[in-house]
Amino acid sequence: MTEGFYLYGIFPPPGPKTIETQGLDKQPIFSHTVEGFTFLYSEAQQSRYLASRRNLITHTKVLEEAMENGSRTLLPLQFGLIVPDWETVVQDLLQHQAESLHFFLEKLEGKREVSLKIYWETNAELNALLEENPALKARRDNLEGKQLSMDEVIQIGQALEQEMEGRKQDIISRFEEVLIPFAFEIKENDVLTETMIYNTAFLINWDAESDFGEQLEAIDAEFSPRLKIRYNNFTPPYNFVELRE
Repeated sequence: MTEGFYLYGIFPPPGPKTIETQGLDKQPIFSHTVEGFTFLYSEAQQSRYLASRRNLITHTKVLEEAMENGSRTLLPLQFGLIVPDWETVVQDLLQHQAESLHFFLEKLEGKREVSLKIYWETNAELNALLEENPALKARRDNLEGKQLSMDEVIQIGQALEQEMEGRKQDIISRFEEVLIPFAFEIKENDVLTETMIYNTAFLINWDAESDFGEQLEAIDAEFSPRLKIRYNNFTPPYNFVELRE
């Protein structure tokens, strides 16, 4: 017995062709057009899906295959959206959000999301900073082995933090100097670890990705071997769609 329809994303009609990737619970993927919007869906076998790694990957793979097959303009829906019938879609979504949906479909036409994460080795960068700044290194070294007051601890800590922040911004500025001109829009996301210094998505022309990737490799080479980068050149554009209640 089905629990309704599990929705993956919204496309302009006619939407994606056949999707070979199986959906959640290994269900086949279908498309259905209602009031000028094509929804990619499978029959839900559960009333609620756990946001497990496997389920999240399946959700994303369905959308990625649709894009790979030529349905480039996509409004990805957040994981876990189940509706009992298409009348509910009309009443709860389209009656209130049709204008916004049209806006985002137009905004994303011919564009793709790519994302960049930059990491550095904090201790290595700190040591390099001290070697490049003898005065600051001498100041820190002179305090070693001494019992410091709280003010002294704060002062040297603030000085090191300020210099490290400047070092970080120099790296970020170099990447953005070259990459931002490709972007119609960017979305800066939170850094997730101590070693991550940059986490940003770019909305670029679909056909500009190869040039974007080449420029990224060139900048990375400038900083080698100081940095590690994680570049995703193909992902549903979650960062550039925000539906409001």
